[in-house]
Amino acid sequence: MYIYSFFLTNTVLFCIGALGTFLNRRNFISMLMCIEIMLLAVNMNFLAASCYLDDITGQLMALFVMTVAAAETAIGLALCVIYHRLRATLDVEFINLLKG
Repeated sequence: MYIYSFFLTNTVLFCIGALGTFLNRRNFISMLMCIEIMLLAVNMNFLAASCYLDDITGQLMALFVMTVAAAETAIGLALCVIYHRLRATLDVEFINLLKG
């Protein structure tokens, strides 16, 4: 019965991250944080299912998701620094000005 509370918590976390990503179109760093919350929810779902099924596959998938999250964070923050140097702002609405 306790496994359903994990899945419910992870679903709520994923929905909060998705809403934060779609509703917040102003700040690039907060959008990255919302994407990280979504990846964290997916990770916790994989781990909860792995414990429930007594299988290691969910833990391996969580490891792959953590690798992707680390790469996404590194690339996203590098883009954030470069964009801030060019425009002196982090407004996502002005990113379309970078089109060549």
